[in-house]
This record gives sequence, structure tokens and C-alpha cells, in this order.
Amino acid sequence: MRRFRKAKIVATLGPVSSSADAIRALFLAGADVFRFNFSHGTHDDHRHTYDVVRQVEKEVGRPIAVLADLQGPKLRVGMMGQPGMLEEGQRFILDQSQEAGDASRVFLPHRELFDCAEPGRTLLLDDGKLHLRIDAVEPARLVTTVVTGGALSSRKGINVPDAVIPIPALTDKDLADLEFALALGVDWVALSFVQTPGDVAAAKQRIGGRAAVIAKLEKPSAIEHLEAIATLSDAVMVARGDLGVELPPERVPAVQKRISRLCRQLGRPVIVATQMLESMISAPVPTRAEASDVASAIYDGVDAVMLSAESATGRYPVAAVTMMDRIIREVESDPLYRNIMDAQQVAPLANRQDAVCGALRDITRTVGAKTTIAYTSSGATTLRAARVRPQTPIVGVTPSMEVARRISLAWGIHAAVSPDVRDVDEMVAVASNAAVTEGFAAEGEEIVIVAGMPFGMHGSTNLLHVAKVTAPRSPDAVTVHNEQALANDGSISQ
Repeated sequence: MRRFRKAKIVATLGPVSSSADAIRALFLAGADVFRFNFSHGTHDDHRHTYDVVRQVEKEVGRPIAVLADLQGPKLRVGMMGQPGMLEEGQRFILDQSQEAGDASRVFLPHRELFDCAEPGRTLLLDDGKLHLRIDAVEPARLVTTVVTGGALSSRKGINVPDAVIPIPALTDKDLADLEFALALGVDWVALSFVQTPGDVAAAKQRIGGRAAVIAKLEKPSAIEHLEAIATLSDAVMVARGDLGVELPPERVPAVQKRISRLCRQLGRPVIVATQMLESMISAPVPTRAEASDVASAIYDGVDAVMLSAESATGRYPVAAVTMMDRIIREVESDPLYRNIMDAQQVAPLANRQDAVCGALRDITRTVGAKTTIAYTSSGATTLRAARVRPQTPIVGVTPSMEVARRISLAWGIHAAVSPDVRDVDEMVAVASNAAVTEGFAAEGEEIVIVAGMPFGMHGSTNLLHVAKVTAPRSPDAVTVHNEQALANDGSISQ
């Protein structure tokens, strides 16, 4: 079940896509990672869906990653007696009175906003449709002027684009959802409302290595700390929803490209999300602008693109995944794509592991290798190989099903599970088995192997080996190990 593309697809599961048939169809159409949106659904809903994903995983015989996306703080106004029409230039009050609001005032339940509010700052309501300018900050109210008016109804969201809000990225709900998700065994956790590196550090300390961490970049304050946040995170998501509200729209494309370039340099997988094929929520085909949007992200070399409502609540979830798969494959078959990847090649970091993986890219091209086999115990070797964007696909061979699932998110990686090897001869034999049984090479073709010696030691990448594929010692060796690991729903060892 190999993919004939390198960029990955993240598909959000929801009411229209939580059954076994739907999840199986989404995977077969091209979904590599399934996102669970904890802004919606109960724990029982998510437990059921998770069990279904793992059942489908066993049926298809391929590791499937699960991403738990935490809701994060949601800043909203209180209730309105009826929708109020705010007129440009009028005064509007946000206060601490819980009485129903009207066209002159509304309850603001978030005391934290009073702590960071300053005259001259902007408040955006209802996804940026209404703009308010703060004129005065009083102990129990904010006095504002309406800059852009419109109808305001109950519980509409608030964004404060030019301030760091003194509120933790993990709410009480998030903490409960996080513990539940980790107990399920999710592979990735996405943090919403990240503002500073401290938000990521606090979450990683609580998670304690039980899952990998994705920082969602949706606040201008996070962009100010971009390098530090990306360095601390295991992966990054360009969450263009709130980011597009809090930044001027014309800035978002440049910010997206900046994030993509930095993540490539750091070797962090990057996901581009939100409104990628938005029209396919209700239409069987995307707009040309949406197809170009997806293609642009792929030309930038991102690791993954994501579907949200398109696959969770839309009318055409399988068609949306299929379309995204078609766009990615079309871009990756374009000679310009390879030229861009080569032109954007990043220099190896100053360590042995990156030096080995940097040489890997040139060697695979010189010898015309069919695939790269990367042995990894933690996933780090495989991610380093992906960072240099070789022409070959990368088969990440690991003894851990958990690691196999996590690395399935990254560019070009096809994960396979096999016990650790003991010597170079066994390494070549297992690599040959993996290349043949996973459909990447035939007997007699060249492969390049990257590994660490002593075998099985974390962080020891120091070996680059060119080999011809040999006849498998035993049929379907790697496939058998994959099925064993999937049956055990965990890691396997020699």
C-alpha cells in the first residue's frame, strides 16, 4: 500500500467520516494522517473513532497516524438579547455585566483581556468581520469605537491581533482532552493558541514523550517567536484560519512561505491547513484558486496539507482527499518541482548525523538508486533523511509501531516495522526485503541505506551504504512484521 507521492494528506474525521467504511475509503483515497478535532465531539465519540482507525489500520496493513487537535482558549463575547447592528463610528462597550447585550454593549467574560488591553489596540469580532478600536480601559469595561460595523450575535469570537494575552495555551478542557487522547494512544498532539515558546515547553513537559507535539501558528505573537517555537516543537502547523484574521490577508502567503522555509532548515515537518479545498464542502470539484493554493504549498516543499470541514462535515469527503492526492501527484511529476527542491536545498547542520544524510541526497542521484532505506529507533534518522528531500522515496524501517505512525506525517517517508538488525549483512537483507515487499525496488536494483552503528542506538546515525537489492531471505519479511505489530498495537523487538 505505497503512495506514489511524497507530500502527505491530513484528513479531519467528523460526523460524515467516522464509520469504518468512511475511514477505509479516505485512507484508500490517500489520507495518511487522521485528525481528531477536540473542539467537537465527546470522549466517547473520539474513543469509538480511534478504535475504528486502528481496526482499519490492521486491515490495510499500514501504519496510520492519529493527530489530536486540542481546542485551546476560545475568546468569545457573552449573550445578546438579539443581534445588534453596530454602526461605524459609534461607541461600543465590553463590560463585566452578565446581562444580555444589545447594540451599545455586551458582556466580556474574559478578565485576561482587561489585563492586556491598551488604548489604540484593535479588537476583531466574528472572525474579523467587525473591527473595534479601544479608546479607554476601565476597571470593569472597555470603551471602544466601531471601525468596521455589522451585526453582532451571541458568543461570537474575539481576536486581539496586536497583544500577547496572559492566558495559558492549555485550558482545563484541553488538559482533560489531552490526558484522554494520550491514554488512547494518539501519535501527535496539536496545540492551539500558541503565543510563546513557553507554551510549547509547558505542553511537552506535561506530555512527557507520550506523543509528538505540533505547534499551531495562528497568532502574530507566535510569528514573532517563530524560530524558538519551531525549534521546541516536533512539527508545525500553519493554521491559516485565525492567522488570516489577525494578520492582514496580504501578509499570510509570505508568512506561510517563511514558516515552510524555516521548518525545512530545522528539519521539522510542516503542515499547511485551513480552507485548502473549502468549496468541496458542498461542491464535487474545487475552484481553480483552491487547486493553485494546494499546488503552491507543494511547490514550497511542505510535508503535508490538511483537510478540515471538507472531510469532516462536507458532502464529498472522499472526493476531496482524491482531489488533493491528484494535485500533489501532478505537482511532484512536474520537472519544475524537482528544480525548486534542488534550488532550496538546505545546508547540513554541523553534526555527524546531518552530514551523513546530506551526503545521502547526492549519492542517491549519482547511483540512480530506487529508494532510500533509513533505519531508525526514534524516527530522528528518517526525519533527517526527509529534510534533504532526496529524489528517492524513503522507507523508514523501525522496530516501533509508535515511531512508524509518527514518521508517517513527514515528507517522502513510507514507514515499515521490522526488528532491529545485528550486523551489516542482516541490515542489507532486511533493507532488500523492505524495498521489494513495500514495492519500491526490484532484485538487482540499487538502494541506499542510512543507519547508525551500533545498531539500535538512538542518535547514532553514522553509516551510509549503497547496495544492490538481493533476493529476500524469507518471503514478505517486513510485511509479516508489520502485521504482527499492528495485531499487537505496539512495538516489536527481536
